[in-house]
Amino acid sequence: MSPYVLMIMLFTLGLGTTITFASTHWLLAWMGLEINTLAIIPLMAQQNHPRAIEATTKYFMIQATAAATLLFASMINAWLTGQWEISQLNHPLPLIIATIALSLKLGLAPMHTWLPDIMQGLNLNTGLILATWQKLAPISLLLQINNNSYLLIILGLMSIIVGGWGGLNQTQLRKLLAYSSIAHLGWMMLALKFLPSLTLMTLLIYIVMTYSIFNIFKFNKSTNINSLTTAWTKNPALSSITPLILLSLGGLPPLTGFLPKWMIIQELTKQHLILVAVTAAMSALLSLYFYLRLSYAMTLTTSPNTSLNSLPWRLENTSMKSPTAISIIFTTCMLPLSPMIVTTLM
Repeated sequence: MSPYVLMIMLFTLGLGTTITFASTHWLLAWMGLEINTLAIIPLMAQQNHPRAIEATTKYFMIQATAAATLLFASMINAWLTGQWEISQLNHPLPLIIATIALSLKLGLAPMHTWLPDIMQGLNLNTGLILATWQKLAPISLLLQINNNSYLLIILGLMSIIVGGWGGLNQTQLRKLLAYSSIAHLGWMMLALKFLPSLTLMTLLIYIVMTYSIFNIFKFNKSTNINSLTTAWTKNPALSSITPLILLSLGGLPPLTGFLPKWMIIQELTKQHLILVAVTAAMSALLSLYFYLRLSYAMTLTTSPNTSLNSLPWRLENTSMKSPTAISIIFTTCMLPLSPMIVTTLM
């Protein structure tokens, strides 16, 4: 793709999300979502590969369905209440329809089945955009509407459980990261109604961690678990740090990923939702298992073990290293800064 075309598409992608952020009217928000979707379609199809084209077609159909459902919900609300403002979505019927439409856009369970298949057909750069940037606009709309807390808790718990179970038997890294995205979105939904700032903090930390792990896989040119077994030959230092990032995604202390899960469980306990907190904590162990599988494959599977993968060439990688290094530092060492983060966002 031409650099000029790429620049235009990335600018349009940011413009669509910004329009949705700044909107108070449903039509403007819907327009921003559509601009966002149309901008990422060429980025997804740029590989000119049948899998990429299939993933692009599926993504377009899913996002168009979700956007049409969201517009339908806003029209029902305008018909019933005479209001087009996002914050005035108070009637139960359009509220539930809009929540389901935004859940479909995000990939929350049980509307999640499209995300792993589409992620598998993309390269790691576009997959990173799909897993991080594309979540911002729908979550900003969910933050603005007066959601039913019980519906969000059900969607959140289902996403955490599905995100854990779905990744157990996967060998493809992009599908694993898709199920990881589903599980993390479930944690965000649990805190959305009670403490929106906690959801924003969880989203910020998730983006930093996901950026780190995507860049490491891109650096090693790894797309499946078997290819991780020979990654140590290219960069041993990076291979030794990667398990810390994976365990941070799993939420183990003293790493950064522990902070949002701990605070969400604490908030659920304050709301007397003990069973929900226990279920979410137990379901997080499922996600932790496949992170441990990746850590084992990357650091403990070395010669003389037999591997069917050929050793990668030790060529100099020209990708950006400074942003990756900064995100790795934040992913592993940001927990001591948690009081400052909490004070800033709360």
